[in-house]
Amino acid sequence: MTGSSAYFLTMFDEVVEHVVPEAGPSHASFPQVKYEGFEPSSYDDSPLLEAYADDPRIQGLRPVTQPFDLCPVQYTPPAPLACLAVSSDKMAMGLASNTIVLIELAHPDQILQIPISRKPAEMSLYKMFLDPSGRHLVITSHQGENWYLFRGWKKPKQLKSFKMVIESIAWNEPALLSSPHSTSTREILVGARNGSIYEAVLDAAEDFFKSQERYLHLLFTLPEKTPITGIRFDMFPPSDPRTALIIVTTPTRIYQFVGVPDRRSEESGRMFLPIFSAYRETAPKISELPGTLIYSELHFFRLGIGQASSLPKSLAWLTAPGIYYGTLNFEQSIDDHIDSTQLFPYPSLSQHETSTASSSPPQVPVSIALTEFHLVLLYKDRLIGICTLNGKQNYEDSVPLRPNEVVRGIVTDPVRRTYWVYTDQSILELVVRNESRDVWQIFLDQQRFGVALQYARTTSQRYQVLSAHANALFDEGRFFQAAQYYAQCTVPFEEVVLKYLDTGERDALRSYIFSRLERTKKTDLTQRMMLATWLVEFYLTKCDELDDFCAAEAATSDVQNVETERIILEEDLRHFFETYRANLDRDTVYELIQGHGRIDMLLFFATVVGDHEYVIQHWILEEEWSKAIDVLNRQSDLELYYRFGTVLTRHAPKEMVDAWLRQPALDPLRLIPSLLQLQHAPRDALSSNQAVRYLNHVVFQQSNTSPIIHNLLVTFHATLSPTPSDDGPLLRFLTTAPCDPLTGKPYYDLDYALRLCKRASRIQACVHIYAKMGLYENSVDLALEKGDLELAKVNADMPESDLPLRKKLWLKIARYVVQDKKDIKSAMRFLEDTDLLKIEDILPFFPDFVVIDDFKEEIAHALEGYSAHIDELKKEMDEATRTAESIKQDIAELRSRFVTIAAEETCSVCAQLLLTRQFYVFPCQHTFHADCLISLARECLPTHALRRVLALQTDLVKGSQAGPAERSTTGTTDVQVGQPVRQRALLSTNFVGPALQNGTKAVAPLGRNILSAGDKLRDLIIPDALAAVATAPVGWIPGIGLGGGKKSGPDKDGEKRTERLRAELDDILASSCPMCENVVAGLDKPFVDPGEMDTTWAL
Repeated sequence: MTGSSAYFLTMFDEVVEHVVPEAGPSHASFPQVKYEGFEPSSYDDSPLLEAYADDPRIQGLRPVTQPFDLCPVQYTPPAPLACLAVSSDKMAMGLASNTIVLIELAHPDQILQIPISRKPAEMSLYKMFLDPSGRHLVITSHQGENWYLFRGWKKPKQLKSFKMVIESIAWNEPALLSSPHSTSTREILVGARNGSIYEAVLDAAEDFFKSQERYLHLLFTLPEKTPITGIRFDMFPPSDPRTALIIVTTPTRIYQFVGVPDRRSEESGRMFLPIFSAYRETAPKISELPGTLIYSELHFFRLGIGQASSLPKSLAWLTAPGIYYGTLNFEQSIDDHIDSTQLFPYPSLSQHETSTASSSPPQVPVSIALTEFHLVLLYKDRLIGICTLNGKQNYEDSVPLRPNEVVRGIVTDPVRRTYWVYTDQSILELVVRNESRDVWQIFLDQQRFGVALQYARTTSQRYQVLSAHANALFDEGRFFQAAQYYAQCTVPFEEVVLKYLDTGERDALRSYIFSRLERTKKTDLTQRMMLATWLVEFYLTKCDELDDFCAAEAATSDVQNVETERIILEEDLRHFFETYRANLDRDTVYELIQGHGRIDMLLFFATVVGDHEYVIQHWILEEEWSKAIDVLNRQSDLELYYRFGTVLTRHAPKEMVDAWLRQPALDPLRLIPSLLQLQHAPRDALSSNQAVRYLNHVVFQQSNTSPIIHNLLVTFHATLSPTPSDDGPLLRFLTTAPCDPLTGKPYYDLDYALRLCKRASRIQACVHIYAKMGLYENSVDLALEKGDLELAKVNADMPESDLPLRKKLWLKIARYVVQDKKDIKSAMRFLEDTDLLKIEDILPFFPDFVVIDDFKEEIAHALEGYSAHIDELKKEMDEATRTAESIKQDIAELRSRFVTIAAEETCSVCAQLLLTRQFYVFPCQHTFHADCLISLARECLPTHALRRVLALQTDLVKGSQAGPAERSTTGTTDVQVGQPVRQRALLSTNFVGPALQNGTKAVAPLGRNILSAGDKLRDLIIPDALAAVATAPVGWIPGIGLGGGKKSGPDKDGEKRTERLRAELDDILASSCPMCENVVAGLDKPFVDPGEMDTTWAL
């Protein structure tokens, strides 16, 4: 940014800063008019103010801003203005025409004019008193007539009992502000011109039997009977307001009345009567400032805007000698409640008129006002502001007046804290702009640093206050307190450090550096690191000093205190490490701590910064294995487990394995080097192997499936057993080891395990592994080789699904028992262990010459068993013979079974008479013609049955080609009907065609055609042709034929074959009723076939 642009921004910044009002609302605009040059800005200049407020290059360019601005209101009253009152943003003007003008400043467009029914010649207005809530207005006149106006009334009402000129009124401020809807003024104090003090209550509520003047009671009359120019009462303390302080002023005296009001008489009034009754015999607290001034004013200032319970902070009393100013103290234990009183003399005014004198003696102002830090004096042509903190005049401004215009006074809105100057022709607002701008400097000059810091606005001002406060504390020898303030200001770091080093206050210097570190930005990494490192050096040096003192003064009584101080200091250092570890360089701090020989602090710092590797290495070098493992457990870096696992496992195996078990995320494969440390380590025979314990946990608890881990566990079991002959742990693992669910084999290598167990002479384990590999003969042979008969028996029963193999294995065991053991009795008992071998199976193993007495009983039992078995077989044969005879009998009965049918019985398919053609009758009472049955059956028969029916049709049709020719030569006639037997012309003849001319040779191609027909098999079956050849001619008897004529040999064979074919066809067609079967088979079929139009439901 260029210099000219910076200067422009600075000037703009200052102008904006001093135009914006600091506190208090401004009501200098009414609907008809507006202020001149004080229009509100739409720009937010806060960032500019903050950015350039502390620039030292432009501090001298700031224009001097007045604490107040006098803003004229462009409003002309319709008549000369006599009096004015403002409260709670409500303004009441009393005009010389005896008219009241009311304006609510929140809605300035609403102006209300209320006339008083008195002519100006009869009455002239003197003063108006508006309560803090702005609802109650009391008007008094020079003639002693008083009027009361409540908000919302159209005209005031005369207070007939108030026959006095009212000089001042003390409103019941807490009650009025806390009850916004109340119509009563509650208890008020009225000061009259004759020196009398009255208590009164006004109520605007309409009551036929009561007037607005509820009561008016005389409480006290001042002895000098001078006008009571000011009166106020406050209840204190705010938490429990029981006591009242009443301050009364006259032109020359100020009175203080303190007492407890009678709150029980609130309804009937006279609340303040007990207070003033107490002063009838004793005089109140009086301060007198004599003079000839006939008027006076009393003003109060309080900080809480609009708070009913807030108490005034200060007061100002206009007197002839000057302005009496003091602060109020509401402590109950004191007599004088006005503290820090001082008299501000009136300033000399410059004469601007043509006169020989350049100045005139002090003049008494027309009126005054009290702000937080100033006294505003209103003269007949100007305003002067005097700072109450130092008594200096720092404001003066002229009042713009027209010819013959007279200044009347200045009034204050006690609630909104606004100030209004009025003349007989105009109203001006005194706006508080920048009243507290130089307040911080005044307090700083008075060395009231705390208050000065509160009013310091810019960073530069704050730094000046803090620097001055720090220097003052340092000069007083309060080095630690000074360090805190030095850390907050901009005094150069080197200067402060040198000051403390010159005085030797290293502890205070440490406090200063610590405070600076706390306030340094986190982005200033280098500065924070330097400060933090220096603090570590300070802490360590102080600890060394305390240690040296404890060693030198071991016999004194101060050692315990010094020891306590050292413990506290070390705890502070630990806390410092935890808080500022990010601002410390690890290697630098290591060197510092090692240089001071403080190993405990070194390990603590390494732990705080997360350098667990350094701590573990330290404890390993010290051979403190348990402490090293404890540190390892408290951190989460798995790499340290792998790095230090070898050495720690060798020296503390149990503790190290416990640490592994607490970390399920460890990779067991990377721990194998640590586990192998236990392979040759000496171990107590009574203690468990820690490597095996960890591997068992990994395999069975964590379900690890790595073959390397499983093989390692087999290795430890096979080679590190406490006793060489104890195969229990190894066998338990081999038996319970998890297997691959896909292959069913264990995860460890069976060949590797077998070689390992053979080398270690683990016979039982080898037998088990052989069995796992499916080599049952090898397992049985190995068991018998070692003489373990029971183990051989167990392995012989393992191939449960292979009975020949099991019998073979048991024969091996039997051979071993008989031939190798040569124990006949044991061989006999051996037969009881299995049901696969009998006595005859092992007899070949016996020697040729053996005494039968040893197994005579077993042979006898075997023979008896065979005899019993033979008897059982005979019984079964007899039972089978009886069953066959019963079946033959049932068949014979079936041949003679018959059904009686009526002559008018019809076919269930074609509904024609049943007896007209060959027919079938089923037990379900369904009857069918033969051809109808064939048509119905072909729809429900399966494919293989259809093929068989078609083949039978072909054979029967072929046989029928020779039958008619032979019968025509014999001239055989039907016995029953007496007609020549002839074959009808059948459709099957067309079906057979020339394909059957060559006899048997035509069957094969026909069969191929049938098999290839697929879904057309049903169409190839001809019901008429099949019925003609399937049914025997009339008079045909199975086994006899037609009549009883002798037949030659070939004819008999042909008839038998045809009979067999017909019987087979009959079995297929008549096996079940097709109509009943179709009912069950067609349950899942639709009522309407696809493509079939069902119109039965059409409307």
